Amino acid sequence: MSVPDPLPSADPNFGDFLSGKAIPPFAALRAFEVVGRVGGVRRAAALLRLDHTVVSRHLKALEEWLGVMLVDRQGGRVTLTETGQAYHARVSAAMLDVVSATREIMAQGQIHDLRLWCVPGFATQWLSAQIAAFEQTGPGFQVELRPTDRPANLIQFEADVDIRYYGDGWLPQPGGPGLHTLVLARPPLLVVASPAVAQALAGIGGVDDLLAAPLLHEEHHEQWRFWLRGNGLDLGRQPLPGALLWHAHLALAAARAGRGLALANRYLVADDLASGALVELAVPGAQAVAIGSYCMVTRADRANNPAIAQLRRFLRQQVE
Repeated sequence: MSVPDPLPSADPNFGDFLSGKAIPPFAALRAFEVVGRVGGVRRAAALLRLDHTVVSRHLKALEEWLGVMLVDRQGGRVTLTETGQAYHARVSAAMLDVVSATREIMAQGQIHDLRLWCVPGFATQWLSAQIAAFEQTGPGFQVELRPTDRPANLIQFEADVDIRYYGDGWLPQPGGPGLHTLVLARPPLLVVASPAVAQALAGIGGVDDLLAAPLLHEEHHEQWRFWLRGNGLDLGRQPLPGALLWHAHLALAAARAGRGLALANRYLVADDLASGALVELAVPGAQAVAIGSYCMVTRADRANNPAIAQLRRFLRQQVE
């Protein structure tokens, strides 16, 4: 029986690859990747715990090895050239694959604590209590919950799980290359107001009359625009009346203070409705409209991680 040649003869460079001649020094590659990611030699040196002169020498050595310029050095600043940017994207992706593979190997058979980032309103008004209930089940690990408006960079392992609200018709949208997305909840929106404002608008005739009411917006008009469209009032790109509050917390605080009408879902206002701080405004002819979803996003290669899967099952049960 003949033994196949371990080196594919069709690729004349494969032997060079195995001998290491096609791979630059790893220390130089690592320094280049960090410099390109953080945008500076000194910051990269701090992360690598090296002197900045060492990092500079690594960059120079890599350029000499490749025979191309990877960085521009002007006025004490270091920026990637166009060639450097293209090379960095591939080097960074390869190193992240190595990190991911290493973590998965080291985590085999183990369950580690999870880092969960979440949009603040959902985190404080609903998710925090669910995490507390989850801990009572004795999962064998802890969940570190961080409320933040900025989605986690899951590809670079800023967090294990990211949960936030994504509107149907406006950016950003969930997911992307290397990510797994699960729709956790798709709640209909309520029109809410303080008891005094709701009383003043008790005689409202229908959806059209809301345009004369003080509407409260978050960072843009899209929530109200899509809710009105779902109730038969398509205003196109016509500007809507009312103040921009930039955050769901502020819009609901303004509603409690009697400044106008806010859109919210029961995950955000259940306690306010129970206490009477806010009431649902009954709008004749209006129907329940959902304009977005809370999505749970993870790295695709970690979607079936035992800890992530355990938390996902629990949260889906709570939502249902």
